[in-house]
Amino acid sequence: MKRLCLAVSLSLFAAGPVMAQEGAACAAKAVSKDGKALAGAAKASSMKKCCEAGAVGKDGKKLAGAAKTSFLKKCEAGT
Repeated sequence: MKRLCLAVSLSLFAAGPVMAQEGAACAAKAVSKDGKALAGAAKASSMKKCCEAGAVGKDGKKLAGAAKTSFLKKCEAGT
């Protein structure tokens, strides 16, 4: 169990800079059809959808559990 926790912690630590870039990219994509930046609930919804689409591990599989939760939290905060 300790090995699993250590492995998850190290993988999340290594993926930190990538998550920050993903969040910034999602924030840049949060624009309306007329090109204006979204705000409020519309921006939050757009960020959530974008971050969920990017929640993929190095092996190409979707993240699950604590790894996905951590990724989404960091991605959505990377505005």
